[in-house]
Amino acid sequence: MSFYIGLLHYPVYNRKGEIIVSAITNLDLHDLARLAKTYGVRKFYVINPLTDQQDLAKSICLHWVSGHGAAYNKDRREAMSLISIASTLEESLKEIQEIEGEVPTLIATDAGKGGRQGVTYTLAREIVASNRAVMILFGTAWGIAKELIRKVDYLLEPIFGVSYYNHLSVRTAAAITLDRLFYKIAEQ
Repeated sequence: MSFYIGLLHYPVYNRKGEIIVSAITNLDLHDLARLAKTYGVRKFYVINPLTDQQDLAKSICLHWVSGHGAAYNKDRREAMSLISIASTLEESLKEIQEIEGEVPTLIATDAGKGGRQGVTYTLAREIVASNRAVMILFGTAWGIAKELIRKVDYLLEPIFGVSYYNHLSVRTAAAITLDRLFYKIAEQ
């Protein structure tokens, strides 16, 4: 399976609807790397254009992949080794193309539908199972900028609970998304 995930820190919105670069968090790196390992993701791209943020992420990863953390927790080392730092989405897509020999299908997530019709999880499962390279893109802060949402191949339908509230953490949304995508595949 040629499946990748990306955590986008730019271009994303702040609570005022302004485009910003959001900060990388230690918790996102750990939890999403563990999620990626659990669901067979080939690489987890952390996408942020700021060099100080990239340095922070690299430092955290080095600790767990080749530093003291690697000896302390081998399972965490395996998960954290899936992380790749990229300055832009285009950089990560280019790397996937070099690995896979094809441009990956890009599926974005958005709690508010991004101004366009979202595809169902049924269709997304078919895309993932098709043996094509696929990247699922998750946004940070208050979501991926609409200009980027309009450029992706597919927009996944939002996750709705049983109440009006719809502002999940990216870690929670990613876990629900991957489980919805792979639970049927795992049964086969």
